[in-house]
Parts: sequence; structure tokens; C-alpha cells
Amino acid sequence: MNLKFCFYTPKEMPKTRAVSHADLAPSPQGADLGSKTGAFLTILTILCGLCCFILCIIAESTRSQMGWVNTGDGNTQECVYSGSGKTPLLCSASAFVGLAGAMVVEHVYMLIAVTKSPPPALVTWDPNPAPAAKSLTWQAAFFFVTTWICFAVGEILLLIGISVESGHLTNWSRPRLSCLIIREGLFSAAGVFTLLTVFLAAGLYLTALHAQKLSKEHEIGRREMIEASTLYASPPQSPARSLQTIARENPVTRETQNDQPQLDYPVFVKHSNLV
Repeated sequence: MNLKFCFYTPKEMPKTRAVSHADLAPSPQGADLGSKTGAFLTILTILCGLCCFILCIIAESTRSQMGWVNTGDGNTQECVYSGSGKTPLLCSASAFVGLAGAMVVEHVYMLIAVTKSPPPALVTWDPNPAPAAKSLTWQAAFFFVTTWICFAVGEILLLIGISVESGHLTNWSRPRLSCLIIREGLFSAAGVFTLLTVFLAAGLYLTALHAQKLSKEHEIGRREMIEASTLYASPPQSPARSLQTIARENPVTRETQNDQPQLDYPVFVKHSNLV
């Protein structure tokens, strides 16, 4: 039987690391605001907003315009479109769907994450809230309201552009008595509101993340305070008392902390034998 012994010198000893609260804390799950999924969706929403802005600029540069032509008798004039409007229609429709999808995904994820997490500082009822929590509440309300306002305005402008550009897909070169066109700058304004929407949504996500971190820090401090108060408020315990018995003797009560050695003196009885 072969036995192998390994000896480590001080330099070769395996290094150990102290365990901290961060090591014991659970790692963020996929539905947590601080997880990688939340950061990825926020970045994806911003990139989608930038793509929608570019599509709006393309739709603005290729939008249909109107021209006038003389009729056969030369006394009246009729309007004619400069193009079929397929390119601005496709770009505006893509921007409309992309912005709506990005907003739905981002806000549904934040709703699920906030629902599964403990009540953050934004929704916890406190009659005397801290200044930081009150400021975060107003910030979250501002970002939420302005995000949906910009989203609604941008989608309405894109919807107007889609309805106008889709009205002359066929026979666009034929002269008409009336032609409906989009004013200059409508698609550009829709692109600006698209950018504002995604950046305000990112601000709402960061505010909710900050509120969640503040709530966790408050919960940790509260637990430490409760543990410290429990430790120092507990009264000192009295020494335990036990009963010890000796064979053929009455039970004697002794204190365990102050046990004194007892000496048993033997008793000698002398018996005399009388003859």
C-alpha cells in the first residue's frame, strides 16, 4: 500500500478569500431589473428607436409631392403626384411597427420585474417618505407620463403619413381634381418623437432600477438594526440550577457555576468483641 504525503510551504498554501454579503446574496435572475436581460432590452430599445428615426428621415426625403398640369382645353388645371408613395409608406409603416414593438417589450418586462420583486421605494406607502424616495417617485412619474405622450404623438404622426401615402399607390400619374399630400416636416417630427420616446423609456428603467437598489439597501439596514436590537435588548439569563443526588442520601441542590468540592469524612465505628 503506497501512501503519499503532500507538504505545503507558506508560499504554496492555497489562498482563501473571506466570504462577503455579496457572495451570499442571490445573483439577479432574468426577470430582475438589475439583470443582463434588462440592460440588453434597454439597449435594444434605444437601437430600435434610432432605426425608426432613420426610417422617418428616409420617408421625409421621399414623400410624395404634388404638381399641376393643364387639361385639354387649357382653362383648368389638375394635380398629379410625383410618385407612387411606396417608399415613404414602407418606411413609415416599419417605423410604426418597430416603435410599438420596442415599447411593448420594454414596458412588459419592467412590469413583470417590478411585480416579482419586493415593493420598491416608489410604491411603498410611507406617511413620512425620505427625500430620496420622494424624488424618485416624481422622476418615475415624469418619465412614465412623458414617455407615453411622446409615443402617442409619434405613432399618430406616422399613422397619418401611412394613410396619406397609401391613397395613391395605383394610377398615381393620372391627373386628378384634388390631391392629398403630407406637409413638409411631418415625418421628421415623428422621428424626433420616436427618439424622445426611447430615451425617456430608458430613463424610466434607470429610475426603477435605482429605486429597487434603494429598497434593497433599506431592507438590509432594517434587518441589521433588528438583529442588533435583539442582541443587546435580551436580558441576562440566570445561572442554571440542577439537582444532584448521592446514593442513600437526600437530594442536594447545587449551582452549576459555583460548584464547590465537598469532602466526605468517613465515619469509623469500633466494635469490640467480648469474649
